[in-house]
Amino acid sequence: MGKPSKASLHYTIRGIPPEVDRLLRLKATQRKQSLNSVVLDELTRAVIGRPMKADFSDLVGEWTPDPAFDEVVASQRQIDLEKWK
Repeated sequence: MGKPSKASLHYTIRGIPPEVDRLLRLKATQRKQSLNSVVLDELTRAVIGRPMKADFSDLVGEWTPDPAFDEVVASQRQIDLEKWK
């Protein structure tokens, strides 16, 4: 079996029983997650027996250098010897 593509797949699922819908929506509310996230998590747990791992690959490499931010951080790293005593 080959490595899965990073492109997301889309499903349309019909005939969801009202009780299943109610419980999924309740879980989404309790977890403060979207219904889609809860359905993906529940489906993944049911099929492979464990939750999805967080994937932050879309954030990797997105840091943009900001000299003003670096300056503020550097100023906060200065030790005030008078206050340190």
